[in-house]
Amino acid sequence: MTLPSFFYYEFQGNTVGQYVGAVLILLVGSAFRRIFSRLLSKLLFSLTKRYTGGVSEEELHGLLIQPLSLLLLVITLQLAGATLTYPHGPNASPTALPWHEVLLLRLLSLAFIVAAVRVVLRLIDFALLVTSRRAALRDATGITRLDNQFLPFAKDLLKVFFILIAVLVALGHVFGVNVTALVGGLGIGGLAVAFAAKESLENLIASFTIFLDQPFGVGDLVKAGEVNGTVEKIGFRSTRLRTAEKSYLTVPNKSMIDKPLDNLSLRTSRRVGFTLTFDQKTTSAQLHAIIAESIQAMQDHPLVTQEVQMKFNALTPAGKEVTVQYFVDTTSYDDYLNVKEDLNYRLVEVVEQHGGSFAGAPAVATPQV
Repeated sequence: MTLPSFFYYEFQGNTVGQYVGAVLILLVGSAFRRIFSRLLSKLLFSLTKRYTGGVSEEELHGLLIQPLSLLLLVITLQLAGATLTYPHGPNASPTALPWHEVLLLRLLSLAFIVAAVRVVLRLIDFALLVTSRRAALRDATGITRLDNQFLPFAKDLLKVFFILIAVLVALGHVFGVNVTALVGGLGIGGLAVAFAAKESLENLIASFTIFLDQPFGVGDLVKAGEVNGTVEKIGFRSTRLRTAEKSYLTVPNKSMIDKPLDNLSLRTSRRVGFTLTFDQKTTSAQLHAIIAESIQAMQDHPLVTQEVQMKFNALTPAGKEVTVQYFVDTTSYDDYLNVKEDLNYRLVEVVEQHGGSFAGAPAVATPQV
């Protein structure tokens, strides 16, 4: 098929046909890149659906459509640009590429690297989503505690690794940097860098220590020095805690392992201990009866262990001191408070029934039967 002579008209070093071809490539690529993106994500899902562990195809599309669309747009621009030739300046060497062509090629190469890395990062997010869903399916085996702690850390580590690779590729391919010499220079200056980043390296090492020793995990209630809260995330440099005041506290990992750490979630029970002071008018017979019945009331509570102690501990000018100690078989703070409240009411009722009175309070009359 012979094209009209108009297409062979040359302008700025390119024929009209070349310009038309470049525009057609841009139009087709722009019009169909989202369709191509969906087709590519469908292909990827069909190859991995037996391993996806409950992750839907739409979730994969939601992660990949935008970065794939951007990548295809960059490829379209590169293809369209490849159909054109760029005129040389009057003083330019005929064997050298024009500066504007070099600039365009470098910008397109950089855009391609950025778009490709975005696709890889989204694939990492997809892999984490699949792994977490599969871990949730085996929740009864107790594996998810480690998964919830390690998977976000592994995701961040992989992302940093691929970003570093992308930076090195961009430096070498786009900016013409000798990457081998650069890495060698970093090795020579590594001591200075390590010294400057001493705290960051300490926190990074501390994060690996946390994953190896597992003194706590995501969801645990911990206390380290003056800091306490529920662990929400363990990262490279810091651990994120949600405090009792619902504030979001960031603690360096080094501080989490350098101080004595109390994992409150691993307690088998919660201790309750206090002292009751009765006035001097409360007789020994009343104390015997109050202590015996109070011990029985505490032992009868379904959430109280059998380690119940209630002792006539001391005689003071203020009155007769009786120490109380028992353990609540729960790790829930709300259940712990409810048991304390129930038993406090029960102890007051026992004292009132036996005519006892607390120091500083008016005597309670013995009920008439």
